[in-house]
Amino acid sequence: MSMEDRDGWIWMDGQWLPWRDAKVHAMTHTLHYGLGCFEGIRAYATADGPAVFRLDDHVERLFDSAHILGLEMPFDRGALRSACCEAISRNGLASGYIRPLVFLGAEKAGIDPAGAAVHVMVAAWVMNAYLGDKGMEQGIRVKVASFARHHVNVQMCRAKSVSTYTNSILACREARAEGYDEALLLDTDGFVAEGPGENVFVVKRGVIWEPEITSALDGITRRTIHALAQEAGYEIRARRITRDELYVADEVFFTGTAAEITPVVEVDRRRVGSGQPGVMTRELQQRFFAAVRGEDRRHAEWLTRVG
Repeated sequence: MSMEDRDGWIWMDGQWLPWRDAKVHAMTHTLHYGLGCFEGIRAYATADGPAVFRLDDHVERLFDSAHILGLEMPFDRGALRSACCEAISRNGLASGYIRPLVFLGAEKAGIDPAGAAVHVMVAAWVMNAYLGDKGMEQGIRVKVASFARHHVNVQMCRAKSVSTYTNSILACREARAEGYDEALLLDTDGFVAEGPGENVFVVKRGVIWEPEITSALDGITRRTIHALAQEAGYEIRARRITRDELYVADEVFFTGTAAEITPVVEVDRRRVGSGQPGVMTRELQQRFFAAVRGEDRRHAEWLTRVG
């Protein structure tokens, strides 16, 4: 089904519009020059109805991204939180993916955006496992991309910006054209950075390692794994990780709002560990889904009830 031709409602600049009417002009500044930011947020079905996972953290990061990019938000955080929750209820979703987007309008053309108004929209729709149910259960095959992740002074890496994802798209298309499920990007110094839309963790000899968060996004699912790993008694350390360390890791897994916790069982045609999702990955998967579904009451503060 086309993302344009759907039933439902989209919040656009403070108003709820029928899904098919939520349109922008062809001269929209962000469409031409790529200055904008967004969030990916999930709502999960729980025993008490749908609940949005870590909503406050996502809204905070959206506002941080806008600030980094010099975009003055025309709505406050409360309005965005309410719109995200209402996007789930208005569209009748028991669970779903929520997309807030901040973009510049068609008020002017030219690289300098001065004079273009900042617009905000929120949509929500059904999303299953981003990398497939099979990938979630059995693990995925990953290719290290020929494209490097941005240098920290080329793209502002703390911002979840629209333009960053051109780099992600190039890496993703390259990997899938060669028969892989997903890509993995190195930074400009040749060290492991992240996936096209995921953070990456590496398990070796009982320790969980992650790349230093420089050119990679400070993922909210990543932060969740830090908390869950600590509760499970696992240690997470950050340092530079080389490409070949992925090949000889005991376990590798991706984290992200869309990817959730996805095991990686092969990198560049090298089997990772046993070639099956590892014990620590599986435990963190289970803890994660228990938290997002409201089954682990220790993390009730992560869930915002809808309605």
